[in-house]
Amino acid sequence: MKPSQNNRSLNQSSLSRAFLLLPLLTSLFISQSVMATQISKQQWGSVDGKPIWLYTLANKGGMKVQVTNWGAYTVSIVTEDKKGNFADVILGYDSFEQYHQDCCYNGAIVGRYANRIAKGQFSIDNQKYQLTTNNGGPNKVNHNHGGTIGFNKHLWQSEIKQNAIEMTYLSVDKEQGYPGNLSVKLTYSLSENNDLKLVFLATTDKTTPINLISHAYYNLSGSNKNIEQHQLTIDADEITQVEQYAIPTGKFISVENTPFDFRKTKAVGRDIRVKHAQLKLAGGQDNAGGYDHNWVLNNTNSQLNGQLREVASLYDPTSGREMIISTTQPGLHLYTGNFMNGSVMGKKGKKINFRSGLALETQHFPDSPNQPDFPSTLLTPDSVYQQTTIYKFTTK
Repeated sequence: MKPSQNNRSLNQSSLSRAFLLLPLLTSLFISQSVMATQISKQQWGSVDGKPIWLYTLANKGGMKVQVTNWGAYTVSIVTEDKKGNFADVILGYDSFEQYHQDCCYNGAIVGRYANRIAKGQFSIDNQKYQLTTNNGGPNKVNHNHGGTIGFNKHLWQSEIKQNAIEMTYLSVDKEQGYPGNLSVKLTYSLSENNDLKLVFLATTDKTTPINLISHAYYNLSGSNKNIEQHQLTIDADEITQVEQYAIPTGKFISVENTPFDFRKTKAVGRDIRVKHAQLKLAGGQDNAGGYDHNWVLNNTNSQLNGQLREVASLYDPTSGREMIISTTQPGLHLYTGNFMNGSVMGKKGKKINFRSGLALETQHFPDSPNQPDFPSTLLTPDSVYQQTTIYKFTTK
């Protein structure tokens, strides 16, 4: 496969020389918006004698975001509703210990490759690689979200820098079976306009697939009630078709006249029980299945050139909260909590029940390393991986 267009060449052969540019690139991204006025941190726990930090970003309007250097999780997003009342709008837990044992990627940063890779296998320059497998039926035949020990199961280095929170992680060669030492930098920042910005940067010393995402579950009501009444818009004419265990076939399906058409705003639950083979394949607590699919965002070519654009919005009619997503990524994965069953205890000791939240993951497509017609996810030693997503919170 050819390296992705979004991994921009630095014309340098040395990984160390390439990574010297990351602080500059980060500062350029951050300077595009007005940053939060206050950032604080407190120790939240420890692992192997090393501190776990809980950071809080707060702006003058009262919005607060908490993140931790354990797995680079987003812990909470507190924002106001149309009446001026503040509430946390993502699922998660109350303690570090719960995040340490997290089963469900509740707010996690996922890598080295988010989503599925069929059979945990791919080839680069005729060399075959075998990853750990942790998903796909009782025998767990596929690789998902970075494998058995993904990026969310590691301690990241972190510091407050340039009015943002900067986290770094070194994924070593052969970690979970991936080639190359991958150096990752993630920057969290919050603007006075309620823009939560995530900037991912990475370099490698050997060609490797990469697909980094934020895996928060949103419920804009500020509670854990069913999200089927949330209103969703996605600027996409197609989805990637899947087969058993949500592995892409390599084909694209038009959303026209299907339950997958969110080009005009509609309730998440309006068509979720329509009889459709793709919905059924998603599985879950409901016999009809649900959404667990990748949308092919429109204007993908501009996104592969690193251009940020608005791609989706989520709105809760009861609270009036709205989240608008802009990204440089070519895909958006919607997962509607189909397997949530109340077995996991979330915040304030409340069970995470069926469809208590939904994930909207800006990403490259699943199984891209094995799909030649998908945008490439290969990062080469002479390139820098860079992706940006902004979540804007407002009311109407």
